[in-house]
Amino acid sequence: MTSTAPNPGPLSAEELDLFNKWWHAANYLSIGQIYLLRNALLREPLKLEHIKKRLLGHWGTTPGLNFIWLHLNRIIRAQGQDILFVAGPGHGAPGLIASTWMEGTYTEYFPDVTQDEEGMTRLFRQFSFPGGIPSHAAATTPGSIHEGGELGYSLSHAYGAVFDHPDLVVACVVGDGEAETGPLATSWHSNKFLDPKTDGAVLPILHLNGYKIANPTVLARIPKHELRDFLKGCGYEPIFVEGHDPAPMHQAMAKAMDEAFARITAIQTAARNGKDDTQRPTWPMIVLRSPKGWTCPKTVDGLRTEGFWRAHQVPVDHMEKPGHLAILEEWMKSYKPEELFDENGSLKEEIAALTPPAEKRMSASPYANGGALLRPLRLPDFRAHAVAITAPGKTEAESTRVLGDWLKDVMAANLDKRNFRVLAPDENNSNRLNAVLDVTNRAWNAETEPYDDHLAKDGHVMEILSEHTCQGWLEGYLLTGRHGFLSCYEAFIHIIDSMVNQHAKWLKTSRETDWRRPIASLNYLLTSHVWRQDHNGFSHQDPGFLNHMVNKKAETVRIYLPPDANTLLCVADHCLRSRDRINVIVAGKQPELQWLSMDDALTHCQQGIGMWEWASNDKGSEPDVVIASAGDVPTLEALAAVSLLNQYLPDVKIRFVNVVDLMTLQTPEQHPHGLPDETFDALFTPDKPVIFAFHGYPALVHQLIYKRKNAANFHVHGFREEGTTTTPFDMTVRNHLDRFHLVANVIRRVPRLASKAAYTHQAVRDKLAEHERYVCEYGEDMPEIRNWTWPQ
Repeated sequence: MTSTAPNPGPLSAEELDLFNKWWHAANYLSIGQIYLLRNALLREPLKLEHIKKRLLGHWGTTPGLNFIWLHLNRIIRAQGQDILFVAGPGHGAPGLIASTWMEGTYTEYFPDVTQDEEGMTRLFRQFSFPGGIPSHAAATTPGSIHEGGELGYSLSHAYGAVFDHPDLVVACVVGDGEAETGPLATSWHSNKFLDPKTDGAVLPILHLNGYKIANPTVLARIPKHELRDFLKGCGYEPIFVEGHDPAPMHQAMAKAMDEAFARITAIQTAARNGKDDTQRPTWPMIVLRSPKGWTCPKTVDGLRTEGFWRAHQVPVDHMEKPGHLAILEEWMKSYKPEELFDENGSLKEEIAALTPPAEKRMSASPYANGGALLRPLRLPDFRAHAVAITAPGKTEAESTRVLGDWLKDVMAANLDKRNFRVLAPDENNSNRLNAVLDVTNRAWNAETEPYDDHLAKDGHVMEILSEHTCQGWLEGYLLTGRHGFLSCYEAFIHIIDSMVNQHAKWLKTSRETDWRRPIASLNYLLTSHVWRQDHNGFSHQDPGFLNHMVNKKAETVRIYLPPDANTLLCVADHCLRSRDRINVIVAGKQPELQWLSMDDALTHCQQGIGMWEWASNDKGSEPDVVIASAGDVPTLEALAAVSLLNQYLPDVKIRFVNVVDLMTLQTPEQHPHGLPDETFDALFTPDKPVIFAFHGYPALVHQLIYKRKNAANFHVHGFREEGTTTTPFDMTVRNHLDRFHLVANVIRRVPRLASKAAYTHQAVRDKLAEHERYVCEYGEDMPEIRNWTWPQ
C-alpha cells in the first residue's frame, strides 16, 4: 500500500498515522472473519488448516465502510454528536463487526468474544459459520437497525429513525449498487418530509466503488457533473471525496465530515431559533469514490481484483490453488498486525483511544436498540367511539372512518411525546382516516400553495406515493423506539412483500438476541379491499398479502378480519399495545351493516372466533351445517345466506361461526393463537359440512386447517381471481362468494336436502340470472341486495 505526504487538512501527522492504523486494524479483522479459523495473528506461517473450508462474505464494500466509521468516530469525539450508522451495503458486516469489537461493545454483548487473541479467534470463526453469525448485518450486530438483505431500504430507514429524534444524526451509507433500486431512488426525496426544528438529520454517504457483483454501477459511470446535478436535484449539496491513496483520502474525508456536520448544525440552529422558516434547506451529503475492495491484492492469477468486481465477495478464493495461500498471507501481513495488536491480541491503547466515550459509541447507540427507548402509547378508551347497535344488521357505518375518529384521539394524546405517526401511500383520506388531520397535518417541507390541504413541516401524517418509502420510514421509526400505523390499499401492499419479509426475520432474530428489547409492532390496515372497488377494477383486486404473511414465523404474525366497526376498534387497540409483532388488519371503508355491540365485540375479539347465537338455530341439537365467515363482506353474504335458508328451508339446523383472528384456525402447535382441537371441534363439529365464506383465496383456509379432524368437510368460498370494474355484489357473484352460491352449496353438502330443496335450488339460480340482467341494464345492484338487512 502506497502512502504520500498528507495534504494540508484537519488531521495532524500523528492523527493521520493513528487513523491509518485504526483503519488497517479494522480491515485486518474483516479479512480474518472471512478467511481464518485459527492463527488469528499470523504468528506462524499460514497453512490450509488455518483456513475455513467455505469462504463466505463480502470484502468489496468493507474497507469503505471501515473508513467511514472511523471518520464518524472523529466527529463524535470532537462534537459529542449522537450518530446512528446505517450500512446500506449490509454485506459489509465484517467491517461493522470489526469496529464494534475494537470499540469493546461486541465483548460487552457477547462476553465470550473477548478483546484478546482468543476472542479474536472466536470472532473470526463464528463469521458465516455453522452455529455462528450471518455474513451480513443483522439483529445480532451491535449498533445496527438495518438487515443486510434489505437492499434499497437504507435511506428510508435512516429518515424514519430521525423523525421526532431531534438530537440524532443518521449516517446512511448508500451503496452504488443499492442506488439502482426503485426503493432507494424514491427515498432520496425523504428530505421533503423532514422538519429541521423537531427532527434529526440524515447524512447520506453515497459510496461509489464502481461495481455490483459482476457489473459496473450506473452512478459510478456517469460524468461527475451529471451525478452532482442529479443529487442537487434531489435536494442535496454533495461533497466529493475521491481517490485511492489513504493519506489524502483521510484528510479529504475529515474535511468533508467537518463541512457536512457544520452545515447540519447551521440548518438546525436556524430552524430552532425561529429563522429560515420559509425555505426548505439543502442538506449536505458525501460522495465517497474509492476502489472496490480497497487495499486488497491488485491482481490474482493475473486478473484484475482491486477496483474491479472480482473484489466484491472473496478476492482470493480456491485456497488450494498454488500461490493463493501466499497471496492471502501477504495481503493480511501488509496491514502489519504486530503494530496494531499487543502480545495478548488486544488493540493497542493509542489506537483504541480513537474510540468515542462509551455512551456515544455508534456500536452501543440506544437508538439502535429502540425497545430500550420505547414508551407505551397513551391510548384513549376506544369504547367511546362505539357504534350503537340496537339489533344486529340494522345500522350502517364506515368502519375505517370510525377507526379514524379513535386514531385522532390517539394522535392528540401523544402529540407532546412525538412518538406516534400515521402513514399511507397517498391514501389516508381515501381510507377514511381523515379525522387524524383534525389534530395534526401531513408532514411536508416542499413548496406549498395557499389552497393546499393540511400541509406543515411538523405534521405527523406521512404520505408519499411509494409503499416502499412508507414501509421504510415506519420500520426506521419503530426500530428506534416509537409507534406507528400504516394504511394501504390491499392490492398494493404486495409492493413491500420483500421488505416485510426482512422485518419479520429481524424480529425473529432479535427475540433470540438477549440484549435486544421488544419494539412496537408493525401495524397494517388494508382497506379498499378486493370486494369493494368502486373506482377501480381487476388490477386493484388481490387479497394475497394474507397468504404471504401466514408463511412467516407464528410468533411474529397476526391476521385480523374484523366484521364491523366495533370489532375493528377492539383489534386496533390490541395491535397498538402489542410488541414484536406484524399485525395485519383487513377492513372495508364503505358503508356496511354493523353486527355486534361493543360488549359483544370485546368478548368476540378476546376469543378471536366464536358462534353467533342470534344467527344460529341449532341450540340444543346438532347442526346440519356450519356456516362460517372471516371478513366483512364474507360475513354479510354468509348472514344473508343464513336468512335465505331460514326462509326457504326453516328446518335446516344452522350454526354460524365468525372468525376475527385468522390464526385461531391453526393448531396450538402451529400458532400461539391456535385453538385446541376440542374447541375447534366444538365450534365446527367433527363431521358436519362447513361452508366457509372467506375474504381471501380459498386455499389459504385449507392450508391453515389441514391438521383438523373435519378438514375434508370444509368448503371454502373466496376470491377466485375473477374481477373487473363492476358492482359490489357482482364481485361476490363472479367469485361464488355471494349468498346464492352459498345457499346452493349448503343444499349440495347436506345429504337430506338433495331432493327436498330442489325448488330452493331453482330459486337461487333464478336470482343469479335476474342479478346478471339487472346489473347489466342499470349498473347497480338489485334493491333487495342494496337494501338488505338482517331480519328480526
